[in-house]
Amino acid sequence: MSYGALSGIRVLDLTQMLAGPYGTMMLADHGAEVIKIEPPHGDMTRASGPWFEDDTRRSHGGYFQSVNRNKRSVVLDLKSEDGRQAFLRLVEKADVVVENFRLGVMEKLGLGYETLSAINPKLVYGCLRGFGDSRTGKSPYADWPAFDVVAQAMGGIIGITGPDADTPIKIGPGVGDIIPGMHLAFGILTALHHARETGVGQLVDVAMADSVLATCERMVYQHSISGHVAGPEGNRHPFLCPFGVFPASDGFVTIAAPSQQMFETLCDSLDCPDIKADPRFADPALRGQQQDALVAALSAVTSAFSKADLARRLGGEVPFGPVLRADEIAADPHFAAREMLADVEQPGFDRPLTIAGVPVKLTRTPGGVKRRGPFLGEDTAAVLADAGLRHPQNLK
Repeated sequence: MSYGALSGIRVLDLTQMLAGPYGTMMLADHGAEVIKIEPPHGDMTRASGPWFEDDTRRSHGGYFQSVNRNKRSVVLDLKSEDGRQAFLRLVEKADVVVENFRLGVMEKLGLGYETLSAINPKLVYGCLRGFGDSRTGKSPYADWPAFDVVAQAMGGIIGITGPDADTPIKIGPGVGDIIPGMHLAFGILTALHHARETGVGQLVDVAMADSVLATCERMVYQHSISGHVAGPEGNRHPFLCPFGVFPASDGFVTIAAPSQQMFETLCDSLDCPDIKADPRFADPALRGQQQDALVAALSAVTSAFSKADLARRLGGEVPFGPVLRADEIAADPHFAAREMLADVEQPGFDRPLTIAGVPVKLTRTPGGVKRRGPFLGEDTAAVLADAGLRHPQNLK
């Protein structure tokens, strides 16, 4: 049964690991038919956990399930002539091909953009690499392989993250993969719109380093305007205060109250008239200049309250949020109401696996997590038969 706004779009997904699969997952979550084309040994993440403690089958680790839900799996050996011909046959009826191989790999296989677009002129061809494709701008690093941490480093985000100016720190989640994956999904949809209007497809090129830099946009204009070279800023904003992380008796919370009205409301809600009346903190500009003193004063107040106490005092009054751990997120009513914790079938178990849900909500054509990640090659026979290939068992 079809669902979602992207129902009717067919995507041939050659991507592996996180960045590319995250982008195609976004398309699948909203109804696109995403056919994951895997080599005989499967996506590298199939061998990655974590696993349930008693999982002896180990076919569906958390990593694979999270970003490959809602997809189908077809096994083709693109290094063989049979596998290559089968793929070319699938391209004839596809709307999109997506890959995240190193530069030149698809050309060596005889499956480069020019070859595929000659077969299907409406085809949108998405590619994602560390430093982009030479067709849109040849990087001196074009041949360098890259993972998340490399993109985070060279795109600038590590350089502005950390507790102090001397300690750059990698962002916890794989934003060097996930943000490029998001940009890839957006680029594919823009190119699909153009293809449907004109009948002409195109190449969509996303460089992981570029995507991370775009996320760090503030440091770019700061340098342009004043020559300022941004560094790690700890848990604060470079010129707004209070705006950051503050201690509670049982953890931490975030508070953002930079305007005069918000600051006064914050002080009233925390019963600290002395901070409100302190001439050092009389206006937003002064508070930005006196961050050390203001953060210390407010921290002394907030640390006397629990996260729940602070939520009762500040929630709905000023921009505020507790720093939640995974167990607290699992129990929080917001994420339940928003269906952001989705259960999928875990093969071999009566209990499901919980993964992150779909954050983009549509009222008329809602997406969702409809299906677990596929077994390796689970859909090979059906997909190839649909393409008129009657002997998929010969395609090794």
